[in-house]
Amino acid sequence: MISVLSRRLWYSVGFSTCTGLLGFALWLQYARGADPCPLCIFQRVFMMALGVCFLLAALQNPRKWGVRIYALLLFLLAAGGAAVAGRQIWLQHLPPDLVPACGPGLSYILKAHPFLKALEVVLKGSGECAAMGWTFLTLSIAQWSFLWFVGLGVLGLIQVRNRH
Repeated sequence: MISVLSRRLWYSVGFSTCTGLLGFALWLQYARGADPCPLCIFQRVFMMALGVCFLLAALQNPRKWGVRIYALLLFLLAAGGAAVAGRQIWLQHLPPDLVPACGPGLSYILKAHPFLKALEVVLKGSGECAAMGWTFLTLSIAQWSFLWFVGLGVLGLIQVRNRH
C-alpha cells in the first residue's frame, strides 16, 4: 500500500515528478519548437510552485500539523494548476467559430496591464491556447497536465493518512 513508504520518499517522488514534467515541457519548447501559450506558462508556474512545495516537505519531513499544512498547500497548488489546465481544455474543445482570436504574448500582457487585469486577460484565453499541438495517446498537453495536477494533488493529500 502507499503508506508503506515514508512521507519523505513520497514528497521526493512528487518533487521529482514535477521536475521531470517541467524538463519535458522545456524539451518540447526548445527541441521540438512547441512555444507555450500564456495558459501553458501559468501551468508551468503552478507546476514549479508544486515542485518547490514537495521539495520543502521532503527536506523538512513534517509531522502532525505540518503534514496537514503541506497537504493543504499541495492541494491548493494542484487545484490551481488543474483549473488553468481545465480552462485550456475547454478552449481546445470549442467549435472553431467560437475560438477567441490570437492575442499578444504574455510579456506584453503583463507590461500593459496591472497583474489582476493581466490574469483576467490570460484566463480568457486566445487562439493559440485553443490549439492542440503535441498529443500523446490522443491527449493534449493540457489534458496530460490536468491529470498530473490531479495525481500530484492526491499524492499530497494522502500523506495525511500515511503513518510512516
